[in-house]
Amino acid sequence: MLSLTRKMTKTGTRLRVLATFAAAASVTLALSGCTKLETHSPSSVRNAADTSAAEADAAAATNGAQARAGGLGTVDCAHAKCIALTFDAGPSDNSARLLDILKEKQVPATFFLLGKRHIDTYPELVRRMSDEGHEVASHTWTHKILTDAEPDEIREELERPNKEIERLTGKRPTLMRPPQGRTDDTVHDICRELGLAEVLWSVTAKDYKTNDSDLITERALDQSSRDGIILLHDIYDGTVPAVPGIIDALKKRGYVFVTVPQLMAPGKAEPGKVYR
Repeated sequence: MLSLTRKMTKTGTRLRVLATFAAAASVTLALSGCTKLETHSPSSVRNAADTSAAEADAAAATNGAQARAGGLGTVDCAHAKCIALTFDAGPSDNSARLLDILKEKQVPATFFLLGKRHIDTYPELVRRMSDEGHEVASHTWTHKILTDAEPDEIREELERPNKEIERLTGKRPTLMRPPQGRTDDTVHDICRELGLAEVLWSVTAKDYKTNDSDLITERALDQSSRDGIILLHDIYDGTVPAVPGIIDALKKRGYVFVTVPQLMAPGKAEPGKVYR
């Protein structure tokens, strides 16, 4: 009887372990919305770029003019140790202070903006982001989980912020970030149709779970590496105070801050593809 009890206990333990692994796997699949999510790294985009010398010179001249207009420099990430700061779900009451910090430290960022209660509430901050040389992109209109939406709903979630951003800045977004990083083949197809590439992240401070600025800084620094894409949210009170420390520490490590498009240059993100 004792032996049988032990066998049953071991079997129960094994089942619990398998259930844990199955749950973890299901979460991973749910985050992508499909069984296999193909992503592309910034370095693979740079390496695959087949840009002629004339095109490269023209792109460099254009980027240089844009950078000078925003007071930000340019860099060749094939040789420099580049990293990209990205901020989701703004603008917010904290965004003006964040822009002050980025301007003071001469750091460009990529902003994935929400529409409802954000773009429509802080249009002057959207303009300022663009005017100061930052990349302005979309995080949908209402933060709807796109893998749970019908195709027409997905189009509405993506097109509405695009139109507002273009109206405010004169530039139509070419990048989007799906809420919670959840995407699938239907989202890819609609993004391709709308001229949008999807950008995920390689570093997350999980600032949506804490207002401890020191912890946010520590998490961001621990995960950072060359060609990294850092995910932060300027809507949370602990995030913006952490930004100066993150910038200063990474600069000391030899990193150069760029926007997501600069991270991939001279290559370009292709609509319908996912980058991380």
